[in-house]
Amino acid sequence: MSVLRTLSAVGAALAGTVTASGDAAPPADPREVHALLVDVGLVRPVGSDDEIGPALRRFQSHVGLVPDGVAGPRTVQVLARYAREARDMQALGLAA
Repeated sequence: MSVLRTLSAVGAALAGTVTASGDAAPPADPREVHALLVDVGLVRPVGSDDEIGPALRRFQSHVGLVPDGVAGPRTVQVLARYAREARDMQALGLAA
């Protein structure tokens, strides 16, 4: 996933935080979330959309977030960081 796509996913989630009324922020674009989940190895690149919710819940549980399966701003922020670290490790030849 490119830096632009990562920033797009994070930006979409954060923009929802700024523009949403009350505490409700819209979830991030499912395609971007799917790409981030692929980067961290939780879903297959050609997997179905049905995999996103369970994968998000596993990720959220693993990192100490509320495992609600929703790609809110905090989840996307942490997921983007983990995806970036996974790509950096792959570039260094330290990960499969």
